[in-house]
Amino acid sequence: MEQYLGLMLVILAGAISVGLAGAGSAIGCGIVGQSAAGVTAEDPNKFGLLLVLQALPGTQGFYGFVGMFLILGKLAGVEITSITFSQGLSVTFAAIPVGLVGFISAIYQGKVCAGGVNLVARRPEEVAKAMVYGAVVETYAIIGLISTILLLQNIKLG
Repeated sequence: MEQYLGLMLVILAGAISVGLAGAGSAIGCGIVGQSAAGVTAEDPNKFGLLLVLQALPGTQGFYGFVGMFLILGKLAGVEITSITFSQGLSVTFAAIPVGLVGFISAIYQGKVCAGGVNLVARRPEEVAKAMVYGAVVETYAIIGLISTILLLQNIKLG
């Protein structure tokens, strides 16, 4: 069992990456969806504009999936019993930026986009402004993904 501890930490890292970012995306998309459903009930023609705003918080889940893919890619060609505890722990810490920042930013992006839904409800021609507000929050999710990528590049397994 002890010889697999490093591997278990690498698998935990992948789960942190995709699990946290995906959970945040689900929450964020749900927040926007609740607002968008109310507006769409009043004006079904705004569905397309609002769908774009609802999709924005979903990107963090994709970033978490990319992080997991890169983490599991570190296992390619590595004898799994040769992964040390410290190497596994290093990979686990490297997963935190994409997972945690993805979780938090997706929720806040959902809140910002829900505000954008209210803007579009009153002034549909302003949808681009609502998207820009949401994209500002997205910046930090991208920084989290890039941080995880850079950290992983400096970890050698086996």
